[in-house]
Amino acid sequence: MGRNQHVVPRGDGWAVRGERNTRDTSHHGTQQQAIDAARQVARNQGSELLIHGQNGQIRARDSYGNDPCPPRDNR
Repeated sequence: MGRNQHVVPRGDGWAVRGERNTRDTSHHGTQQQAIDAARQVARNQGSELLIHGQNGQIRARDSYGNDPCPPRDNR
């Protein structure tokens, strides 16, 4: 499982940053552009996408990793 991807506000736009990284992965003019880029990375790495609001609080999340508790097959 890869590193979780965070969409965070930056002075004049939005950034994608991998968890525990010291530098941003990419910068974008809009939050939606950053979300789209982070979603692609999270899908490729099988990790989680965390979307922060303007205040820095997490407002949404999506998981693209393997489900440790998949539904049972009721055949």
